Amino acid sequence: MSIIASNLSVIILAAGASKRMGTPKQLLKWGNSTLLGNAIETALKLPVKEVAVVLGANYNEIKKHIAHHPITILNNEDWQKGLGKSLAFGVEYMAVSKQDIDGILVTLADQPLIDHVFLNKLIDAFNKKTHPIMATSYKNKKYGVPVIFDKIYFEELRTLNDDFGAKHILKKHKASVKTLIPELENLDLDLKADYDILFKKYFNE
Repeated sequence: MSIIASNLSVIILAAGASKRMGTPKQLLKWGNSTLLGNAIETALKLPVKEVAVVLGANYNEIKKHIAHHPITILNNEDWQKGLGKSLAFGVEYMAVSKQDIDGILVTLADQPLIDHVFLNKLIDAFNKKTHPIMATSYKNKKYGVPVIFDKIYFEELRTLNDDFGAKHILKKHKASVKTLIPELENLDLDLKADYDILFKKYFNE
């Protein structure tokens, strides 16, 4: 367990309407849980101060399924503006709550292959002085989520208001970004067919 890790908080972004999926993907089955439930359970295994989940579309329905977890549930009513707005909403909460944290770890609800082992490696590699941004490497992209941002980026993150997440912040500060590559493929599940294939692969159902 990293000493630095205990001074981070997690923001799970789960506010989208899952239009391409055709059903709220946050509630799709994953093992004995759901995609969002799995993301929450993974985050709760980490040595962090707090786990906050940003909801938006289908807020009331999804909240019922996760309210039993020891987490903070946030309702982003501007979820239609996209991923960037949801991230800004979560960072705003962290900033206003006056928590003395070194930074935030941002994860998504639809990356079930990202486990706590990889996230712990990301946390352990985070260094405020030399690597204030720790991102995940993709095959087709240079870097992306999960990502850790030092608190020095909070003001910039709070201004996000589009569907591009923090991509331009990562690009702007690329000299400060260090990346790690997960052993398993880092998938975002946007289509029902993608989910069905992955679920069958891992659960034989």
